[in-house]
Amino acid sequence: MEKVNSESVFDQIVAGDKPTIAVFKASWCKDCHYIEPFMPSIVEAYGDRLNFIELDRDEVPDLCEKLNILGIPSFIAFRDGQELVRFVSKLRKTKEEIEQFLDRAVQVADALKKPQA
Repeated sequence: MEKVNSESVFDQIVAGDKPTIAVFKASWCKDCHYIEPFMPSIVEAYGDRLNFIELDRDEVPDLCEKLNILGIPSFIAFRDGQELVRFVSKLRKTKEEIEQFLDRAVQVADALKKPQA
């Protein structure tokens, strides 16, 4: 998962045609550390359909404020610079819940696909 620490790089990546999952975390967040052991297998399983980037909310506070990131970890799906769906809750996120969110992100992205000219 690519680590991004600037808003300009973030904007460039999420502007792409392939849906991107932005994972907002922080080094001090216990729930963020909880998901670390299983995130690599999730990224590998969904890598053909989704890009993944990781942002430390303390490194991009202005972006987090703009996107209204209050709780972490937060997962937001983007394509063509637009937010598709987000997964934010105050409860610890399980592998299964993250996978359900990613399945939904893929469905939304597919439903909003631009028609071929």
